Amino acid sequence: MPDSLPPLGELLATAVGAVGGAERPGQVKMAEAVQAAIRTGEHLAVQAGTGTGKSLAYLVPSIRHAVEKGSTVVISTATIALQRQLVDRDLPRLAKALAKPLKRTPTFAILKGRRNYLCLHKLDGGPADDPDDQVLFDPFAISRLGREVTRLREWASDTELGDRDELVPGVSEQSWRQVSVSARECLGAARCPIGTDCFAEKARAEAGRADVVVTNHALLAIDALGTAQVLPEHDVVVVDEAHDLVDRVTSAATGELSAAAVSIAARRVGRLVEEDIADRLAESGDGLAMLLEDVAVGRMDALPDPLRVTLTALRDAAQHCVTAIGPEKRGNEPDAVSARKQALAALEDVHDTAVRVLEAFETDTAHQRDVVWVTGDFGSQNPRPPTMRVAPLNVAGLLREKLFGENTTVLTSATLTLGGSFDALARQWGLPVAQSSGVKVEGTAIDKEAPADEGRIRWTGMDVGSPFDHAKSGILYLARHLPPPGRDGLPPAYLDELRELVEAAGGRTLGLFSSMRAAKQAAAQLREAVDGEILCQGEDSTSLLVGKFAENPATCLFGTLSLWQGVDVPGPSLSLVVMDRIPFPRPDDPLASARQRAVEARGGNGFLTVAATHAALLLAQGAGRLLRSMDDRGIVAILDPRLSTARYGGFLRASLPPFWSTTDPAVVRGALRRLDAAAS
Repeated sequence: MPDSLPPLGELLATAVGAVGGAERPGQVKMAEAVQAAIRTGEHLAVQAGTGTGKSLAYLVPSIRHAVEKGSTVVISTATIALQRQLVDRDLPRLAKALAKPLKRTPTFAILKGRRNYLCLHKLDGGPADDPDDQVLFDPFAISRLGREVTRLREWASDTELGDRDELVPGVSEQSWRQVSVSARECLGAARCPIGTDCFAEKARAEAGRADVVVTNHALLAIDALGTAQVLPEHDVVVVDEAHDLVDRVTSAATGELSAAAVSIAARRVGRLVEEDIADRLAESGDGLAMLLEDVAVGRMDALPDPLRVTLTALRDAAQHCVTAIGPEKRGNEPDAVSARKQALAALEDVHDTAVRVLEAFETDTAHQRDVVWVTGDFGSQNPRPPTMRVAPLNVAGLLREKLFGENTTVLTSATLTLGGSFDALARQWGLPVAQSSGVKVEGTAIDKEAPADEGRIRWTGMDVGSPFDHAKSGILYLARHLPPPGRDGLPPAYLDELRELVEAAGGRTLGLFSSMRAAKQAAAQLREAVDGEILCQGEDSTSLLVGKFAENPATCLFGTLSLWQGVDVPGPSLSLVVMDRIPFPRPDDPLASARQRAVEARGGNGFLTVAATHAALLLAQGAGRLLRSMDDRGIVAILDPRLSTARYGGFLRASLPPFWSTTDPAVVRGALRRLDAAAS
């Protein structure tokens, strides 16, 4: 351990100089706050606007701490794009720049779930994964599966990391499952005949030696949910893109149950136990398939008796299979051990999900822990059989116990304050509400109330601002004169308003729509009415569409959810962001509607706690697409008049950047024409 390290300010200045940037007050303030949090153990939520340089602001104090204490800091992100930015660009530059002042080169590694790595044992002849029933009866799918697996075998001889994200273009999930295993299916390095060359084990070993480990929110959740440790020992966690943490953790904690999953489990166990035992499981799966065909797609508020009986039989049949397989026998060959693990993993998934579904209906609405819903689509070109899903109504208790209770945690994003306060997201994270907001959001959707002794979990919320002068760089246009949005597509007045805005901007428009139907309708209408090219999400890969949009200023790009958060186009190609309506969750969204109902059952305001918070977060993310560099100028136009007329509008507007605002369409069109003329 170095005797003494340079102060944080000196290291930050060195780091900023190495990347060719300039120190910003918000960046310095954030770095100092991160260092203080690490030193005191008090959790930190820090909002840092685009252009602040927040990556360096948390990486430099994290690296300093890791080198000084000989410990590991975990950085968790929501997106692959940010992971790659950190591992491919930011950390290599920092390691080189800080090596001299720190007296050694800091080390870093990326770690993903085991399913993301090629399994050499499975590739070398270990038990293959069972294709689902759809693939078995589809000759085209079988042909594609064969081609992709052949390609994976060829790639295996060239790859050094065995990381699925290295494979471009990618392969289907079904194909990847033929060459990968889950953590529960893995033999373990000590018992696997190819364990010494295992890509996943090499990644874990490298992570165990690193100062900084970059991972994703899903693996962070799996580490918290599981009994076995997935991440290396660490004492600090930095959660970047923290606005997405709850959704990603919820996804990781969601179980699925389908007839296909039961069929796969039955086939696997059928190779290991007596035929009648496996048949009992298969018959239960057949019963589930028949009953699910008659269940309406959407949230289930009650469990029909026939389905309850079938799920109980399925649970018991799966448990009987586990008992029949019995304990592992000494001296078994690796292939036999692997086949046993695969069967047990499939059985446990079926059993545990059936148990969760049954238990979800044992309590009243106010105390319900899980929500259950059915998905499926028989009317499309790619029909999907019905599947039961069960997800936690909230993950606040899990995060409070497993994240904040065990590590010093820093949460950061450009969007954390909703309605002018951290309160809304703090509730979702399981942190005691520490700040008041201009609009009080009542109610809570957490399993357990916040601890009576709030000093047990201490945290600070901080907004370090943005280098952008929003009031001088952007205009928020509230189209107060338009009618409320309808249910049957975009009203004609919205399309007329959109056409006038796009014409005034000379293209340069990112259209963010609440549904793909609305995006396609707008694209079709404007292609007949304006000169520039209109690109629409779904017509090509999103990355190619965004690249094309950025290259041609006269182009518009229309799309839905992923564009609200995933577009980074600085410069004159983007001067207008249009949102068609307030992005409340769909009324039939099973998880959001169940959460809202649970809050109301406890006497809270479910609409504000759930729907308005969801909308505020997306509105802020969408508005954040406009200013991506110091020279950017433009308009954020929201066509939904409820933002300025509804009672909850104040909460939503307080979640947006502090643009100068207007309701005058003539003022906005004039500003767009001036921007177009200046850029041309």
